[in-house]
Amino acid sequence: MNILNESNILLNQPIENKKDAIVAAGKLLVQGGYVEESYIESMLEREQTVSTYMGNFIAIPHGTDDSKSAIKKSGISVVQIPNGVNFGDSSDEKLVTIVFGIAGVGDEHLDILSQIAVYCSEIENVVKLADANTENEIVQLLGGID
Repeated sequence: MNILNESNILLNQPIENKKDAIVAAGKLLVQGGYVEESYIESMLEREQTVSTYMGNFIAIPHGTDDSKSAIKKSGISVVQIPNGVNFGDSSDEKLVTIVFGIAGVGDEHLDILSQIAVYCSEIENVVKLADANTENEIVQLLGGID
């Protein structure tokens, strides 16, 4: 299953807020043919109810359960934000440098979430993603996620 390829990755993005970061990740999923445009709104909606910040400078925005019909096939997008973006609120900063947008058919999103969480539990792996200079580097680093 090809859920991540170079066209799903944006490097060195000067994004300043979590809404723009989520929209960027969602647009990559739309462009890749993984989801319909409406899925982006669902990703923003989920973020309003529960933060997708996972610690270790990563966030994994994804749609609500109601958006399942907008998913065409499982996929991942990656947005690299070297200056970081705050996924917390005004009193609680949660800096994110890598945003993974995910869409999973059926329950596949749980498996994708789990694989990303395990990989990113090692801070060295997150640093490698944040320092990657090419889309291919990121695809290679995340090669085990399918």
